[in-house]
Parts: sequence; C-alpha cells; structure tokens
Amino acid sequence: MAKQGSLSINSENIFPIIKKWLYSDHDIFIRELVSNGCDAVTKLKKLSVIGEFEEPEGNKYRVDVLVSPEDKTIKFIDNGIGMTEDEVDEYINQIAFSGAEAFLAQYKDKTNEEQIIGHFGLGFYSAFMVADKVTIDTLSYKEGAKPVHWECDGGTEFSMEDGDRTERGTEITLYLNEDSYEFSNEYRVREVLEKYCSFMPVEIYFTNEDAEEPEKEETPDVVDVDAKDESADTKDDAAEGENAEEKSEEASGSDDESGDHEVTLDDEEEEEEDKGPKPINTIHPLWTKHPNECTEEEYKEFYRDTFHDYREPLFWIHLNMDYPFNLKGILYFPKINSQYENIEGTIKLYNNQVFIADNIKEIIPEYLMLLKGVIDCPDLPLNVSRSALQNDGFVNKVADYISKKVADKLTGMCNTDLENYEKYWDDISPFVKFGCLKDQKFCDKMMDSILFKNLDHKYLSMKELIGEAPEETEEEKTEDQKAETADEKKEPEKKTIYYVTDEQQQSQYINMFKSQGMDAVILSHNIDSPFITQLEQRNPHIHFQRIDADVTDQFKEEVSAEEKETFDKRAEEIAGIVKKAMNNENLNVKVEKLKDESVASMMTLSEESRRMQEMMKMYGMGGMDASMFGTDTTLVLNINHPLVQYIENNKDNENINLICQQLYDLAMLSNKPLNPEEMTAFIKRSNDIMMMLTK
Repeated sequence: MAKQGSLSINSENIFPIIKKWLYSDHDIFIRELVSNGCDAVTKLKKLSVIGEFEEPEGNKYRVDVLVSPEDKTIKFIDNGIGMTEDEVDEYINQIAFSGAEAFLAQYKDKTNEEQIIGHFGLGFYSAFMVADKVTIDTLSYKEGAKPVHWECDGGTEFSMEDGDRTERGTEITLYLNEDSYEFSNEYRVREVLEKYCSFMPVEIYFTNEDAEEPEKEETPDVVDVDAKDESADTKDDAAEGENAEEKSEEASGSDDESGDHEVTLDDEEEEEEDKGPKPINTIHPLWTKHPNECTEEEYKEFYRDTFHDYREPLFWIHLNMDYPFNLKGILYFPKINSQYENIEGTIKLYNNQVFIADNIKEIIPEYLMLLKGVIDCPDLPLNVSRSALQNDGFVNKVADYISKKVADKLTGMCNTDLENYEKYWDDISPFVKFGCLKDQKFCDKMMDSILFKNLDHKYLSMKELIGEAPEETEEEKTEDQKAETADEKKEPEKKTIYYVTDEQQQSQYINMFKSQGMDAVILSHNIDSPFITQLEQRNPHIHFQRIDADVTDQFKEEVSAEEKETFDKRAEEIAGIVKKAMNNENLNVKVEKLKDESVASMMTLSEESRRMQEMMKMYGMGGMDASMFGTDTTLVLNINHPLVQYIENNKDNENINLICQQLYDLAMLSNKPLNPEEMTAFIKRSNDIMMMLTK
C-alpha cells in the first residue's frame, strides 16, 4: 500500500544520543557551557553597540565557573543577555534550536557572526552527559522581564516557573552523577578550562566554593593627618600635641618622603585590586592582533606560555587574512635536536577563540604538523560536536593558503636574509624536505631555497650543487620526434653528487676526498634518504652516492698494461688469503693501488644496497635479513700498505688470521658500528695484538 508523509523525531529517542554519543570527550561540556555564556555576553555587547541596550556604569562582562566538591556541583554564570520565559521555552525546551542562529537572523543587517560561537543549539544538552539534574536561573536584559527557573532531571520532562534571580544573566547548575564526580574537583576543572577556554573572548573566572578564604592581613587604619593636626592644635596640653604629631609622622612617613597622603591611599587600593581574582583566560590573544602591533618578546612569551617550551623558537609566521576567508594564527618553527621520527609538533585549531582540536590533518598540511602554532578560522565547517571538520572543498583552500604562506616566508627569507636563513637551515631542513616529499606545489616553490652543507660547512644552493640540466641538441630532439629505437639513443652521463651521513664515522673517506680536492655534502638526517631519491627523480641528470659506496678512480694509482697481469695475480692471491682467514669464501675482496698509503683497508657498500637497507629500517623491517635483497659489501685492501704486503708475503704466518680479521673489523668500523658480538671480539683481538707487542 502506497503511503506518503513526514519524518518525525521523538525526543525520547534523540535525547540519549545527544547525551551519550554526540561528543567523544565528556569534558567538552565545560567548553560548550562556557561558550554559551560568552555568546550571551557577546549578544548583549552587540545590542549595546546598535543602541538597543544601555550598559550600566561600571559594567564588567564576565563568565564565572564555580565548583563545589562537597555538593558535587558545577555552576556556569554569565551576566550577558539572559532569557525570558518564552526564550527558555524556545531555545531550551526545543532541542537543536539555536539561539545564536535566531539572534543572527533577527539582527542580520546590524551585526555579523564573527564572534558568535554557537550554531547548532545542542551544546547545552552536553550537560546531561555528566549530570543527573540541571537547573537554569535566568533574567533577561529586557526592561520588566521576570526571572525564570528551569529544571530537568535528565529525562525528557522539565519544570519551569518564576525564579528569584535579581541580576541580569544566566546561572546553570549541574548536579553531577556518580560517574562524573571528577568534575567537582578544582584541579580537574581548571585543567579542562585551560585546555578549551584559555582564549575565549570574555573574561572567565574560576572559583572553588568550598575553599577557605585566605585570612586578610590586618592593616592599620589610614590616618587622616590633617585632622589629627587640627585636633592637636586645639588641645591645651603641649605634651599631648607633641604626641599627636609623633603619631602623625609615623602614619605619613618621614618628611623626606612624599607628603601626598592621597597617593598612599591610591597605592593601597591598587595593591588590593592586584590581590583580587584574576581571569583564567586571555581575551585578546596575540594572533588576533595585527603583526605590526606585536613585539618580538610578545611572540616569544606567547610561545612559552602556550606550548610550555622554554627554548626560543627560531622564527615565526603571523597569518592574518580577511579575504576570501577569515583566518588568523601564528606558526612557530621550533628548535629541534632529534631525528625526524621523534619530532612532535602541535598546531592548535580554534574557532572564534574556542579550542577545537590539535593537529587536524584536513586543514593542516601533514608536514606542518611538525611545527608549533595556533590557527583560528571562524569559517571552518565544523561537525555538530565542533570537534572535527566536515569534508568540504573550503578546507582544502585553507590548507593550500597555509602552505603557500609558509613557502613565501621561507623563500623570502632565503632571498633577502640569507645569513639568518643559513643559521636556521639545519633546524628547518627536516620541515622543508618533508614538505617537499608530501606537497608537490610546496616543493616547486621551495626548490631554489634548499641548501646543502659541504665538507667545509659552507652552504650551497640547489643550482650551485647540481648545475643546470643538459639540454638536448636539435639533432637529439629530431630523433625524439621520429621516435627512433632506444639503441640509437644515447643516455646522457649523470653527474655524481657525493654525500656524507656521519662525519665522525666516515672521517677516513672524508680525508681521502679532501686530499684529492674533492667535495661532498652532509646529509645526516633520516629524511635525507627519501629526499635525495625525489631529487633524482626530478633531475634525471644527477645521482647521489655516499662517499663510501665505491672507490673512485681519483683515489687509485693507474696500473699500466705491462704490470696489469702481474697485479691481477697478486690481487687474487691476497684475496684468497683473506677469505681463508675470515673463513668466508663468499666475501667480496678487492685489491687496489690507493694513492694514500696510510689506508690499509676500507669497506664499501653499493648505493642501491644501502638505500634498500634504509628503506627496510624506515618501514619497520629491521628484523629482516637484508642479504635477501642482495648486499654489495666489499672489503677493499690497499696493496701499497705495508700490512697488506706482509699478508701477501707471509701467508703461512701463525698471526695472519689475526691480522686479516683485524683489518676487516677496522674497515667495517669506518662504515658502520659493529654489533655487540663483533665489538667484543674486536676488543679481545686488539688486546691480544697489544700483548704480542710486549713480548
């Protein structure tokens, strides 16, 4: 049977969903109720601006949060717009009817939504996640309005009657359930307030109702010196007059100090004011100001207070955008001392100064999560719980903007302040390289601003390092156009760029490079391995190779054609002796005539094998046997070294095995650390060799 109708929502069904599953974190009710209080104040401020409300003299807007560990209650009090009975019936008794939206609709021509926090009309009901009973006492700002008392025990039934509130505003009281008594604890609530409400736009005061008030120190009454002087003059007794004058001097201080008694009173009042309660939040956070209004010290102080990091940041980027969307924030580049996988940044996301979440990936590019900072964007499309973003093309635009601003800042610094940029480079390079790996547009912008440090610790730009890509000749272009076979094409020779990953461990190779007037760049970070792979893909004419990957021709003496046959026989014999001594016939041994006679042995590992090993380590495959992919580890022996010549000429000596093993471990030490068993054997063998010298 065909039927048409309207869908209906039963409050008995929807209310449990709101209470239990709308918000993932139960502590978020504090954020929601404080936000409602701030909205109530903001609405009244806007009515004051447009002339519909006249602020009383001495009016000071505020939101108060009070806890009572004894009564197991928590209260939220504001002196904002308040509600009439009809408004309570409309905004509270109707689920998902937003008072904020209604206000904006009513005054759409006279105000804007920039500072209105609430939108969905559900925040109030988060109170029932933690409370068995909730009461509202409210009084509207409207002249002649009557106070209202509202009460609900957590079900769908409520009661509403005349209240007894005498001051404008709203007081919400939560009677906590047994599972939520933690929120009557002063320190727990303060923690939540600091998390969500540190920068809300209205002053927030926090009080423990059950805490004993500190005893006030008794202060002597302020002496009216002029009155005492007059009293002393009227007395006939001279002694009494003198006594009065002494008392007057004690009260006012010595004649050398200021005699303005009004100043003393003002000072006391100021001191008393300083001792009064302080708001727990900052209503005008630094990111809401224009960059020109902020000092360097203010930026550093904000960084310390917000992120509890007492190391000074390297530099920062102040985001301030009004069109096509409203976005403000500050991104800090922190000083780091750890490797890439251990770097943890924090980007705090705010909406109208209300904390939303840390490191939301949709709006913060992944590589920027290594930074520390805050971003406030009122235009963000939030979900109903205001704890996550809705998938929206707008979000991608915001992320692109942030990425562009960071790239502009870095490239600008490189072009205009290269000296400081070089000082920062070692610290910021992980951010930049990670960004290049993750974001093609960012990579394109940053490519000319990437620096490399050489063996003399001087910085080279990308162009200085790799040069220009070789251009095809007209003939080659014609061949391409004709699509000739690969055999007829000549692959251009690649430029090899040598690099170092550990200056200390690879010092032997570094010294050999320097002796031949060769250079290399230092790539000591874990991010460098995938980064140079990307560079090779973007620049097919270059190839990165670690300095210990092979022994280049520059380090070898040329072997003439006449002596080549003899040299090959000697090399084969020496290799055989070493393999036998090491008890490893599969050991790769290469004998060379090295120019540096001080080098007896060295180890080389092919670039391809090393990158495979690094990839395995990066992806948690360190327990796998790297040999399954093939390892091109080669022991290189210098036939020009006396020790190698001794092995050649004394193959039957009882100490040959000892010498060969020591040469192998010494070569390995210059390539990578020995494992525990190898190190133990090396130390024992070294001691044995030294004992031989004593005989």
